Amino acid sequence: MSDRRTPLHEVHEERGAKFTDFGGWQMPVEFDSIREEHAAVRDSLGVFDVSHMGEIEVSGPDATALMNRLTTNDVAALGPGDSQYAAITDEEGVMLDDTVVYRLPDGIEVGEGAEALAGLDRDLDAGSGDPAYLFVPNAGHDEQMYDRWVDYRDEAGLDAAVANATDDWAMLAVQGPDAADALDEATPTDRVVGLSKFEATVAAVDGTDCWVARTGYTGEDGFEVMCPAGDVAAVWGAFVDAPREAQPCGLGARDTLRTEMGYLLSGQDFDPETEPRSPYEARIGFVVKLDTEFVGRDALEAQNEEGVDERFVGVRLLERGVPRSGYAVTDGDLTRVGQLTSGTMSPTLDEPIGLGYLHERYADPSTEVSVVVRGDEKRAEVVIPPFLDR
Repeated sequence: MSDRRTPLHEVHEERGAKFTDFGGWQMPVEFDSIREEHAAVRDSLGVFDVSHMGEIEVSGPDATALMNRLTTNDVAALGPGDSQYAAITDEEGVMLDDTVVYRLPDGIEVGEGAEALAGLDRDLDAGSGDPAYLFVPNAGHDEQMYDRWVDYRDEAGLDAAVANATDDWAMLAVQGPDAADALDEATPTDRVVGLSKFEATVAAVDGTDCWVARTGYTGEDGFEVMCPAGDVAAVWGAFVDAPREAQPCGLGARDTLRTEMGYLLSGQDFDPETEPRSPYEARIGFVVKLDTEFVGRDALEAQNEEGVDERFVGVRLLERGVPRSGYAVTDGDLTRVGQLTSGTMSPTLDEPIGLGYLHERYADPSTEVSVVVRGDEKRAEVVIPPFLDR
């Protein structure tokens, strides 16, 4: 039974949302229909409440060193307003989670990140003080990652403050071809629409100071908007109420959208207990910077040199059937060559698609395989994600 709710829970109830338990949170799975919400994001504009994602703030003289020891990308390359995708790995190189790391303006103290937005100079490079970061673990992982950061900091004797600020922040994803226009109308500055991918800035959304990043999980242009939890109802209304009337979207559409793009889902496409995978197996080796000294680096360096036995791919069914997590993939002659971790009927393509890990021999695009659906081998072909050209 989920016991955590986002600050917008009652707003979603009034809108008629259907809820599901996800990562210990009670989250809207759909408002109208998954297909309708999916289409809105692909064709125009959809807005998601993603306040179930964690927010961990890190600052202090050794904040950069701490972040670089516990994430696989090179945090030192970030300037204020920059962000990057990274993995969080154990000593064996197994992914514990994936995350986005934001470099906040310097001088922000942990525990004050959300409320400090109102006092920030809009010139992010003009700040002074120690470096400050915000990283976003997946739903239900915030306490685990807070403990991991604190324990490592204490063992290494690093001078950095760490705070689990998940309850302080709220987060919306404004996604779709019309997202830039919507943000342009809702903010009094052209800094937001001028952002490049993975850049962020401070901007007032209908009067509420927010941290706005050109990031997302759908494959469309879009922004993720973070603000103090107590102010999120006004920010949500700025997009879903008149005159913009963006489509509210739930986790169902979020899942079909990310599956079409081949984006990983923590706890499903990788999990340290049930689906232990490395970044190289998961096809995100681009986030591994071996010239930094992160936990798991040596194991991943060896794997990079030796190669992997299985690799993350997509499959497209060529027969009727819907692929699902856990379904076996065979060579078409009953020999198992891998298994799926995600699957759906693609609303955009109207085709059954899946994601999973196949033996390297079968991981090339257009390779013919089969997916075992309810005991029957269904013909399929391998696709290197994304399924859509975005």
